[in-house]
Amino acid sequence: MLKWAIIFIIVALVAAVLGFSGIAGVASDIAIVLFVVFLVLALIAFVRGRA
Repeated sequence: MLKWAIIFIIVALVAAVLGFSGIAGVASDIAIVLFVVFLVLALIAFVRGRA
């Protein structure tokens, strides 16, 4: 999941540099959502591992 978030953030950065603002915005939104999902799943795994 984190790998996909990094890929989408790289796509967003490249698109922003090339001037594709729409694609950059969508890719950054997807990256943020994937990163938040990764953090939630990591937190759940950490709590379940401690219990």
